[in-house]
Amino acid sequence: MNEKYRYVKIVEWSDADQCFVGSCPGLFYGGCHGTDEKQVFAELCEIVDETIASFLENGDYLPPATAGKDYADKVLHT
Repeated sequence: MNEKYRYVKIVEWSDADQCFVGSCPGLFYGGCHGTDEKQVFAELCEIVDETIASFLENGDYLPPATAGKDYADKVLHT
């Protein structure tokens, strides 16, 4: 399996910034932002690919995976 599928990618609206913000918790802080949700997700996926490539090129271990956890169920029951 491709490493990029091991990480949750989140795009959410920010009232404070008045734009969509993309992030990948566990892999990197920060991310990307913009007014088009699909474009932000596409950019986020590129950043994830580049980040993983950088880890591997430097011989670093990747952080623990964040995908495969039932986040939706946890949000519904909080």
